[in-house]
This record gives sequence, C-alpha cells and structure tokens, in this order.
Amino acid sequence: MSDVKTQLIKDLAPMDWETLIPHAKRDAVIVVDGALDLVEVGVAIAEDNAPVVQNWLSELLLHKPSQEELNHWNAEPEKQFNTLIVQPFVLVTVIAD
Repeated sequence: MSDVKTQLIKDLAPMDWETLIPHAKRDAVIVVDGALDLVEVGVAIAEDNAPVVQNWLSELLLHKPSQEELNHWNAEPEKQFNTLIVQPFVLVTVIAD
C-alpha cells in the first residue's frame, strides 16, 4: 500500500454539513459518487492522475455541489458525510440516512 493511501485512510473522517460550510463557501468541496471509493479518489487526486480524474468528471462521478444540493444541506446542517481532505479540496460522500 502506498504511503499516500495509508495516510488518506487515516485521514478519512465523518463530518456534518455545518462543519463543511466554510469549505463549500470557498468552493473547495467535491462530491464523490457513492459508487467510487473515497480513498481511491483521494489517491488519484493527490497523485495528479489526470486521466482517471477526468474520466470520473466526465461520467459525473465527481462534481461540485449543485445549488439544489447546497440548499438541501443548508436546511439540514446535521447531515453527515464521509470526508477526506486532499489539499486544496475536501472530498465528500453522503452518508445514507
């Protein structure tokens, strides 16, 4: 296992939306589709694996939060996410209710 992956596994943490709001305001939040492994996405971004990341973007498996998502989460600040910080981004997946 790579050092990057090992560190990212350690950094994986749940977080509520209220805590993520400042990151969303600076446009740093990236929503990762639940079909993807959050750590694998973090590794690809950290290692600048542009072809893989570009593929996920084109398949809409990674995206910036939509205004509809932001409105929904702002109305539910206790909403939980799995998060991973890969500077300058905060990768998030929604934790199912």
